Amino acid sequence: MGSQAHTTAGPAVRDLPPGYTEWPAPAALRHAIACLWAQVTPGGSTRRGLVLPDACADLIWEPGRGAYVAGPDTGPAPTEMPAGTIIIGVRFGPGGGGPGRGRARRAVRHRRVAAREGRRGEARRLPGTLDPDTAVVRALDVVAGLVADGAPDPALAWAAELLEDPQARTEEVAEQIGLSERQLRRRCHDAVGYGPKTLQRVLRFRRFVAQIDAAAGPPRGPARDLATIAARAGYADQAHLTRECRALAGLTPAALARQRAS
Repeated sequence: MGSQAHTTAGPAVRDLPPGYTEWPAPAALRHAIACLWAQVTPGGSTRRGLVLPDACADLIWEPGRGAYVAGPDTGPAPTEMPAGTIIIGVRFGPGGGGPGRGRARRAVRHRRVAAREGRRGEARRLPGTLDPDTAVVRALDVVAGLVADGAPDPALAWAAELLEDPQARTEEVAEQIGLSERQLRRRCHDAVGYGPKTLQRVLRFRRFVAQIDAAAGPPRGPARDLATIAARAGYADQAHLTRECRALAGLTPAALARQRAS
């Protein structure tokens, strides 16, 4: 795929409002890419926050730094974004291709790996001197090449869909997709970065985060009735939610809801 195939994919980055924005990938890459995103930090002050586990890996471009891979996390990753910067990302869902291709995704778990440590062509095409709109176009071309080199694992994409059900049992999921439990664990570690039970925990936590974000606004404010949200997300009770939230976000559910609302 040439860059001309992607020049109309998504908004002009220079026109995005402050904050986080995501948009769909071009149709030809949607089987591998969950979304594209940008974080616009206006001038005036540095933005600090937490990146929470989401079962994904990202190819990220930053001005002055260039491209790097953010591997899957199982805990909070503090971030600091200087004032006046725009960061671009391409997100790969569970079982997706892209980052980690040529090495198991478990090798980049909890890591931020410079593109120069992988295929040198990627680093050359995405230097930190680009403008953000050019970075988006080139990142999509790089991703198209990565996907062409190795398509997403369809069995793991199916397994991730099944594991969205908090009642799903890994042995039943393995049987349904035609793998042994051992094969499922191995391929999950390679394609996702950790095993199916951890994937199920992270997917459940992602549902909880999405629900507190929805409950927080508008009007803006911390999510109320955390017990109801916990049940809807698939937690046995609020104590179960509290344990998992502390493990995955480093905060209590109420503290996380307040932070997300702000």
